[in-house]
Amino acid sequence: MRLPPFNPYIAVLIGVISISTSAIFVKLASGVPASMIAFYRLFFAVLMMAPLILTKYRHELKVIKQTDWLLAIGAGVFLALHFILWFESLNHTSVASSVVLVSLQPIFAFLGTYLFFQERFSPGAIISMIITVLGSVIISWGDLQISFGNLLGDILALLGAIMVTVYFLFGQQARRRVSFMTYTFIVYFISAVTLFIYNIVLQHEFFAYTTNHWLIFIALAIFPTFLGHSLFNWALRWLSTSVISMAVVFEPIGATILAYFILDEMVTWSQWLGGTIVIFGLFLFVVSTTRKRQVTISHVKDDHPNH
Repeated sequence: MRLPPFNPYIAVLIGVISISTSAIFVKLASGVPASMIAFYRLFFAVLMMAPLILTKYRHELKVIKQTDWLLAIGAGVFLALHFILWFESLNHTSVASSVVLVSLQPIFAFLGTYLFFQERFSPGAIISMIITVLGSVIISWGDLQISFGNLLGDILALLGAIMVTVYFLFGQQARRRVSFMTYTFIVYFISAVTLFIYNIVLQHEFFAYTTNHWLIFIALAIFPTFLGHSLFNWALRWLSTSVISMAVVFEPIGATILAYFILDEMVTWSQWLGGTIVIFGLFLFVVSTTRKRQVTISHVKDDHPNH
């Protein structure tokens, strides 16, 4: 294997910082409906990918099987639901709570593979799931002491994690037969169309936004989407999935630090304690499942664009 053009560990570091900006940008787009923020993130991502797909990968669009089209469509719809729920959660609770809870996706993914693909639980996976549940309860209990609205945000974040897990389950089979770039483009396109229809039904305004809002929409497409998850997928050529998975666990830490300095968000004792427990549980989960290659343990193995 030829040497990488630059250090893949640096690429992973840039990726972690980039995905950590997602929740910050959503918070900065205050006043814009969550579903509209999600729509423009994916809309601009599709526009950026279109020239490459319609030239270099155009032939692949013609040979995709009907089954894979249906799976990609299902994945796109649930990705849209994930963004709606997660972005809306940020309107009710803190970045720290929301990002930690939506990061539980690997646990839900493991449960999904157990239910649908009969994967077995290892003792380490069971222990790690118990730990993450404990941490989640501590975060939610602490947020409930602040207000019911904060608890609602926590619930929405958890629902967002479940939706992105279903997205992964839809895409797990299709990604074996369709290239990463083509599959990602189709899913983003379907998700953008779903969000477009959703926003029309709710009669949301599409154009009455400030220059700062438009810059945030574009930044969401560039930083967490391309400089984040695309760099992770590039690094997978030289690094193991477990390394990428462990790196992604740092997203809640990065997002919390950025929220402290950019948004002046303070972190409560329950968020510190519960978040630390959840992150420890996720680390243990990654370590205990690295030998099970067929289990989706990474946010990025099948292109996780959620953060």
